[in-house]
Amino acid sequence: MSLSYVMASADSPWSTYLAQIERVLPYLGGLARWADTLRRPKRTLVVDVPIEMDDGSVRHFEGYRVQHSLTRGPGKGGVRYHPDVTLEEVMALAAWMTIKTAAVNLPFGGAKGGVRVDPVRLSIKELEKLTRRYTSEIGIIIGPHQDIPAPDVNTNAQVMAWMMDTYSMNVGATTTGVVTGKPLHLGGSLGRVKATGRGVFITGREAARRLNLDLNGATVAVQGFGNVGSAAAELFHQAGARIVAVQDQDGSIADPRGLDLAALVPHVRAHGSVAGFTHAEPIDAEAFWDVDCDILIPAALEGQLDAQRARRVKARLVLEGANGPTLPGADDILAERGVLVVPDVICNAGGVTVSYFEWVQDFSSFFWNEDEVNLRLDRIMVDALRRIWDTADRHRIALRTATFAVACERILMAREERGLYP
Repeated sequence: MSLSYVMASADSPWSTYLAQIERVLPYLGGLARWADTLRRPKRTLVVDVPIEMDDGSVRHFEGYRVQHSLTRGPGKGGVRYHPDVTLEEVMALAAWMTIKTAAVNLPFGGAKGGVRVDPVRLSIKELEKLTRRYTSEIGIIIGPHQDIPAPDVNTNAQVMAWMMDTYSMNVGATTTGVVTGKPLHLGGSLGRVKATGRGVFITGREAARRLNLDLNGATVAVQGFGNVGSAAAELFHQAGARIVAVQDQDGSIADPRGLDLAALVPHVRAHGSVAGFTHAEPIDAEAFWDVDCDILIPAALEGQLDAQRARRVKARLVLEGANGPTLPGADDILAERGVLVVPDVICNAGGVTVSYFEWVQDFSSFFWNEDEVNLRLDRIMVDALRRIWDTADRHRIALRTATFAVACERILMAREERGLYP
């Protein structure tokens, strides 16, 4: 791929991010002179990840680690294992992390990683080998003060444990703060697993108040039922909402009376998908976007909500649990239709916020209880959203542009104050 980062493939996540940057430029004043630092990742690393398979053959996988910005602190961002991972995608995800950490005012920059692999096709031993070799390859740029990975699509606490152990063995000292999202007994934080979904709920709760939408009796449709989608669904259900549709990569189900989450969650845990759930009606994948609901939560992959689907959405409120799920054209259509979109860079920032808590706890070796974690998360998310909403009201702009305005001002002010070296 060309290293001309200002260019991007049409409809790619990177092109979506660049379009979002263009929309925020009029609100940056004199800081706009530094805007090119937002359009160009600071560092990209492409690595070969060879491993010996269980059958004795050797396979090579391509891995990435992108550090978009380190201006406000160490890089922060997850690692995903997916057969469709590309460098452009990882660049965009790293850039969104830069915006996200600044939006909630965490002392981090933005980074992201990935390996192009279908982890379902690997044994546990092969997955461990892949993780350890990938960690060793990117070890030259990660560290508790440089860049801190975390779980993302198809990675989890076990993968983080392998990464932490590999890095620690290579530097000769146990370094729990090199990753977040670890198992509790290896320096993980209570509340981390459901933090992203909880953040979606917190921002959704605040947005519903603005819309005078009572969550008790509200209807919710969720795309993606992993850690984010399932946690958000459970919290909305506890608040009295009905989850009327769920979609994942293998199936879509609906029930206007409300899905039985107590039965659905263990079904997904056992079978890996909502497909085959007998207590709801299976629906066509495209029909999911026509479901009658008050709140839509896209919590799967990027680029899911395009212009065509945006015209069909019946929800009053869209909560972006995934990164980059709404294309710029769809944003415009939803705005014209009066649909409120709470953007990913604030809506799903609960995960990185509790990752920050975990990082802080690792350095101090003093750990908080779950109530304290959740209380601190709620306070930070509400305060950040209030600042963003004030900006949106003042300029009469969409929440996404307002979030970028708040975040980019912080990033570019730090860039200006640090200056250029040499």
